[in-house]
Amino acid sequence: MIKSLVCCWLVVSAAAAFAQQELDFEPSWAVPTYAQVRGQTLSWIRQQAPQKNSVQQADALWPQVELRTVEGSQLLDRVVETLALLDPRVAALVTASQRPSLFPVPPEGAWLKSSDLRPFPRQNLKLYYARWLFQHGFYDRVVDALAGITTEQVVDPASLLFYRAVAHHQLVQPEACRAVLVRLQEQDNFLPQRYRQVAQLLERDLSALQDESLDHIARRMNDVRRRLGIGLAGKPVQIVEQGVLDSLDRLIKKLEQQQQQASAGGTGGGPGGQPMPDSRLPSMQAPMQVEQRDIGSQSGWGDLPDKEREQAWQQIGREFPAHYRTLVEQYFRELANEAETP
Repeated sequence: MIKSLVCCWLVVSAAAAFAQQELDFEPSWAVPTYAQVRGQTLSWIRQQAPQKNSVQQADALWPQVELRTVEGSQLLDRVVETLALLDPRVAALVTASQRPSLFPVPPEGAWLKSSDLRPFPRQNLKLYYARWLFQHGFYDRVVDALAGITTEQVVDPASLLFYRAVAHHQLVQPEACRAVLVRLQEQDNFLPQRYRQVAQLLERDLSALQDESLDHIARRMNDVRRRLGIGLAGKPVQIVEQGVLDSLDRLIKKLEQQQQQASAGGTGGGPGGQPMPDSRLPSMQAPMQVEQRDIGSQSGWGDLPDKEREQAWQQIGREFPAHYRTLVEQYFRELANEAETP
């Protein structure tokens, strides 16, 4: 009896401790207030000992009245506008970022790595630059631009995590995306509504994604098309293309093995298990055999003759919905067009 009571007490104590731990949970990052960002920005600009006119202009950008409805992205804009009062390079970046274009070219951003920039302006300017890249689909460069930046170093940490999560999702990097989503949703109550809803959609989408599935391969194909569509090419794209073909090759081999196993289970002869007469040809076809080919490393490689390609499509069509075949055909058609275009 005493032993049972002790066991019950231990269970209850463990549950209470776990519940207390949940209550004591603190997010790994905080959402800065308007007053905090204002104080940090004006303090920094005064430390640079600029002209009195610049200080007055900065004060005008940051009224003392608490603006509770200002989002983090708006705070970032004000910080960058303030920095532009002192640095013509920042002013040029702002102008280039706001310029409309049918064929957007990333603004010049190499100077953001300059050693003459202190951490506060550098990290926030990188986030501002990454926002432009994010809005125009340069997800590879978003990840590079935000590398090494922590939530404590920027005035809009929610956008920092949001851009990273979406970029990893678009680049078909599910594990990296999940890790960032966990951190982003730590401050779910303070996120802009659009961030919260997109984060939930990403989480739901990734829950059904399996590595090396046709869905996973199709997403990587879309990533290749996106890169080519914005003019990105070269070795990084070829590596992704090679990975897509390798995955397709493994998938086709898997389907072949399944077909062979199914055929082996049904080759018992004619009706009633009797062997077929020698004079009568069997109606069933032999399992497909795909010749291994050197696919190389250039765009346009991996092209199969019409007969072999049709056999591959039939294999995919037996196992997956029809729209996947269309997707694969479109993908290789675009690769062929790319190879013909100088």
